[in-house]
Amino acid sequence: MTSRFHSFPDAGALAEGLADTVAAKLSEAIAARGTASIAVSGGSTPKRFFEALSGRDLAWDKVTITLVDERFVPADNPRSNHLLVATHLLKDKAAQATFLPLFRNLPSALQAAAIATDETADIGNPFDVVILGMGGDGHTASFFPGGNHLERVIASDVPRGVMTMMADGAGEERLTFTFSSLADARFLALHIEGEGKREVLEKAQSGTDELEMPIRAVLNRASTPLDIYWAP
Repeated sequence: MTSRFHSFPDAGALAEGLADTVAAKLSEAIAARGTASIAVSGGSTPKRFFEALSGRDLAWDKVTITLVDERFVPADNPRSNHLLVATHLLKDKAAQATFLPLFRNLPSALQAAAIATDETADIGNPFDVVILGMGGDGHTASFFPGGNHLERVIASDVPRGVMTMMADGAGEERLTFTFSSLADARFLALHIEGEGKREVLEKAQSGTDELEMPIRAVLNRASTPLDIYWAP
């Protein structure tokens, strides 16, 4: 699958440019279907993008936001992606949006994954917007090299929904949407910053082993062309 590379002079310009595009895509979805859905990623990279997007003028009360993946930790944990989104995106104009978390205060991540699958089933068929990140090991979402469910979660024939993932590089147990849940988004973007991440991307683009670098599953098999947003 072909991808499109968008380069910006710095992280601030990237955040504004991506926010403009995403706001337009969400507005188009609302105009066409009455509602819009977006799945976003955690980590430190999206903060500027979230801040920029939160101030964009659109019908946020018709937008549902969820997470591409989440750590199995409560929403007040500093490592929670829910906390990151609540702090930097669910504010200003975007405070009117509906947020569907993946974490639930249940005994196991497996139980939380089942509930998240049910509660998100109506908003991601397909998602209007999915924003992915990428780690230095080539993981995206919680598709970690060596993950206990990696081969299954990136398989094309696995149903839409949320699965659990454990891996040495993941820290906590994770909840993650499956590849099939994300790969057909109407707008599918990868948001990365820094020369190091660009080098990781180039390595991923030059190889084929998806278990070694799971971002390759998206690069090679996503049904939607991947828009790559990068700044040094």
